[in-house]
Amino acid sequence: MVHSHLLHPLLVIAAVVAILFAISNFSSLKRIIIGRPMRTKELYAKHNKLFWFMALLVLAADLYSSVAYGPEAGMTELASLGSDVKWLILPITIATVILLGILIASYIMGVMAYPNGGGAYTIAKENFDKPWVSLIASSALLVDYVLTVAVSVSAGVQAVASAYPVIAPHATTISVLCVIVILIVNLRGISESATVFAWPTLFFMICMGILILTGISDQFQHGFVQPSTPPFGVMPKGLTTLLILKAFSAACSSLTGIETISNSVPVFRDPATKNAVKAYIALGLITGATLLGYSYELYVKGISVNPQNTMLSQLAGVYFGHSIVYQIMIWSTFIVLILAANSTFTGFPQLAALVASDGFLPRALTVRGDRLGYSNGMLILTALASLLIIGFEARTEALIPLYSIGVFVSFTIAQIGLVRRWIRVKGSYWKVKMSMNAIGALTTISVLIVVASTKFTEGAWIVLIVLPAIIFGCLGIKRHYNQVANELRIDFETHKPSSHHILTIVLISGIHRVVLNTISFAQSLNTDVVAVYVGFNEQDIERMEQKWEDWGSPCRLITLKSEYRSLLGPITRFLKRMETKEGRPDHVHIIIPQFIPRKWWHYFLHNQSALLLRAWLLRNKDVVITTVPYHLQK
Repeated sequence: MVHSHLLHPLLVIAAVVAILFAISNFSSLKRIIIGRPMRTKELYAKHNKLFWFMALLVLAADLYSSVAYGPEAGMTELASLGSDVKWLILPITIATVILLGILIASYIMGVMAYPNGGGAYTIAKENFDKPWVSLIASSALLVDYVLTVAVSVSAGVQAVASAYPVIAPHATTISVLCVIVILIVNLRGISESATVFAWPTLFFMICMGILILTGISDQFQHGFVQPSTPPFGVMPKGLTTLLILKAFSAACSSLTGIETISNSVPVFRDPATKNAVKAYIALGLITGATLLGYSYELYVKGISVNPQNTMLSQLAGVYFGHSIVYQIMIWSTFIVLILAANSTFTGFPQLAALVASDGFLPRALTVRGDRLGYSNGMLILTALASLLIIGFEARTEALIPLYSIGVFVSFTIAQIGLVRRWIRVKGSYWKVKMSMNAIGALTTISVLIVVASTKFTEGAWIVLIVLPAIIFGCLGIKRHYNQVANELRIDFETHKPSSHHILTIVLISGIHRVVLNTISFAQSLNTDVVAVYVGFNEQDIERMEQKWEDWGSPCRLITLKSEYRSLLGPITRFLKRMETKEGRPDHVHIIIPQFIPRKWWHYFLHNQSALLLRAWLLRNKDVVITTVPYHLQK
């Protein structure tokens, strides 16, 4: 039985499935929602490259937006110990910022190594001989992309719910609706105008800067230690090393999205590599300063973790009340978190298409939609993210334990891959570059161990099961494609086309215009044509034979009797006899007549025996099947 709190989101998903079905079947509705189809050559139209600061804003949403929930995620792990533990937000944030610096320095080495863009999958594929290593990286990134959508949207809705508590009971439904809106936006291809999304990120940065500067101004007036400031250095009862590590691993959710610039070097103006490095340095400084300043203000004001009111909302409320400035900050937080999810709708389908092009995922993921985006990947991302949001009731603190593992798995593989690359290709200052990536690899693998061990019982075990499942699935898909390729491969010298004896069987239900159209088509093929009729009693069969004779017997008629009112049984037995009889044909060609109603709702007024026959025969018999349509005019 479905729980009541899951009913509304499930209804939303059901509605979306119905809408997507309608979109796929009704071209006019599809044009309204998705837009006109775009020519393939429009994909390769020349666009202006981005100035490094503009590119920074476009690519920063994923990483920078996480400052809104990263420190709070860390403090949530310690909240049960009381107010004496609040000071630990400072050392935890400092450790997070140090880790941020190490990762950015490591990824700058990645930019230098792959100036055309190289994510963890590309790095692993080129620097490891075993395909499963690159599959670990891609699987971790795909899981991370799904979690990014779920976490970012949930955090954005939680931010709004803090200002408007009436929204809180409907957070799950609203989150799912937000994901669907993002899907429709990306199916329309609006994400191609990426510069539009730069300004909300800049605005959120300004809002966070105003919040921190307001706090510093307040401290200059009222002191840097205030009555609300908790004592520093107090070790509360119950605090353990394991608990501190859990808090640190949760705070590391602030570091998601670091790879974005490394993947997108080609969007920068020339010299692209130099400008990408500038963007990385600027992003690290801005994000690090924001994390430190924001965490310090939370400490000074003694802000506590409150599931109904985010720490960012509480801090903004302390300085601005519920004024227009407070409202602007809340909505800017919501928008930038939604943008972080939006950027994933480009990353997930592109990575899935890249892996699919190598044969490890279904090839349908490589197909571009009407608006030149990888729409199949977008639909899968929407479905998975929506299920996560529903399953975890849009609670960020419940989703984050799943979040960090995939991130640091891909980080670690990328760093080790770069170390192997520098050893192999060497080049100028290769020892320095190798050392930086080696430090990055040691750091990320240490954090990965901490995250996996401390978050295992809180849901991280799900990721540790999902990742191997995806990898084995990918290997199975690759094995299938290899087997199909081997089976279909021919020798040009020995395998030549040749003519065959073909028996054409026309399945008929009576004598009418549809059958006339079909028999005429069959006789035009210059093959041996036989009409087959299935009757449910002797009277129907005798009547059909008489009508056929009156019509002039245009071809041989074979009648079959079905005692159980089934078409499949008699036809199957007839085909089996044809397969075993002496002088059997090389190929059996079945032609199925089918009339096509003019209006879609007319389909419900007729049985679909032609479709059922076709589906069953294709699945169970080695025969050639042709459907001859007859379009009704009324």
